[in-house]
Amino acid sequence: MEILLKGIFDKLFKGNQPAARSISPAEVEALVDEKIREHAATLEYTKKDISEQKLPADQEDYTLSPKQIEYALSLIDKIKNEFELAINPSTLTIKDLNRLIAYNRYKNKGTLVNLVKKGVLKKI
Repeated sequence: MEILLKGIFDKLFKGNQPAARSISPAEVEALVDEKIREHAATLEYTKKDISEQKLPADQEDYTLSPKQIEYALSLIDKIKNEFELAINPSTLTIKDLNRLIAYNRYKNKGTLVNLVKKGVLKKI
């Protein structure tokens, strides 16, 4: 019985593991060189892709999606007794939305002043 249990435990814990083979330093160097060449090729490919794409100068100048415009208008509605929207809602940018969110969160009038200076809001 003891031999049977020992055999079961050996099979469970050791399993069918293949014998480890030694790798020569030359093989290791060849693998490393191959991986370095692959990585360099990937970097060159991504550099070409990035240079071909026309990226905006400021990524926060993207226009808003319809849901974001709706949210921005709801934030402007909260300050309608002091300020009103001076531009078309479709021309609002992410930067404008972030400023409105910052005002809503921290109640810092400076963010609204910045929006007035930019021409997004006007004082009533």
